[in-house]
Amino acid sequence: MESNKNNYVVIMAGGIGSRFWPFSRSNYPKQFHDVMDTGSFLLQLTIERFEGICPKENIYIVTNQIYKEIVEEQLPFLGEEQILLEPAGKNTAPCVAYAAYKINQLNPDANIVVSPADHIILKESLFRKKIETALTYAEDGNSLVTLGITPSRPDTGYGYIQFEKEGDEVHQVIQFTEKPDLATAEKLVESGDYVWNAGIFVWSAKAIMKAFETHLPEMHVLFSKETKKYFTDLEQEMVERIYNTCESISIDYGIMEKAKNVFMVPSNIGWSDLGTWKSLYEVKAKDCDDNVIDGNIVTYDVKDSIIKTPKERLVVVQGLRSYIVAEYDNVLMICSKNEEQKVKKFVEDIKKQGKTEFY
Repeated sequence: MESNKNNYVVIMAGGIGSRFWPFSRSNYPKQFHDVMDTGSFLLQLTIERFEGICPKENIYIVTNQIYKEIVEEQLPFLGEEQILLEPAGKNTAPCVAYAAYKINQLNPDANIVVSPADHIILKESLFRKKIETALTYAEDGNSLVTLGITPSRPDTGYGYIQFEKEGDEVHQVIQFTEKPDLATAEKLVESGDYVWNAGIFVWSAKAIMKAFETHLPEMHVLFSKETKKYFTDLEQEMVERIYNTCESISIDYGIMEKAKNVFMVPSNIGWSDLGTWKSLYEVKAKDCDDNVIDGNIVTYDVKDSIIKTPKERLVVVQGLRSYIVAEYDNVLMICSKNEEQKVKKFVEDIKKQGKTEFY
């Protein structure tokens, strides 16, 4: 399939993924791991699913500068100008702005897909069709498009998008609702008027720059005032100055929730954000006791659990119900699957104790 030279793909690969600890660490986050045991790292799988959407030279990775060598090792086809190095994590709005303003300097007719590096999409051919639908819609230069996932349960870990029922493949967005409590999530799912926010966006460079100018004007000024430095030896120094100054805010809060020209493409593409151990459990094959087992593991009377340990270590587990047992490097974690939200707190507490080698 010949890809459109005006199409660009931006992969956000700078997150730490602390809810997936101890497997995901600050020095080697989950997007660089073979989480699905396919022989490919999550970042590589993300790149592969965009085959035919854009030429390889139009793929850009935005990541923290400490991960530069990992990205180069896993994606050796990238040119140096295709790896955008953030000096610090400032959430997704600066990440999106950096990529958009840089790409616009190269090609003002660019259409851009923005995707996280660590999601799983099981129906890849359907995914490509949905992305092509969104790109076609976004070509007018006036629309911000997002993919929406039909909820399979009232999940409190996802943002929700309310949309107009009119429309066939593309629907006007009414409003975004950030991660709700369980009672609210149940009402949203029952209404049939909401989809999950997949965090995958499509727009033209013109449209997203106009949105920054309207809704995040200070950030717009920072990224647009020295545009001739993009693709030069002066770019990195400029970006470090910008990141020292710019606000830390998500693209959802900063733009998508405020803009009136937001549209949604319903996409039942076998999506998971792989944000937590529970989400990995849901997409992996289960044994006869509803366990997900990865490692050299022997179980006795264990049910509804996920156990992931190094293959060189024999692990024997007895009598657990609905548990996460995860060992990686120098950390072993055992946690109730129903209380997996505490994993983030475990990491925060370890940080407070100054035990840097464990996170």
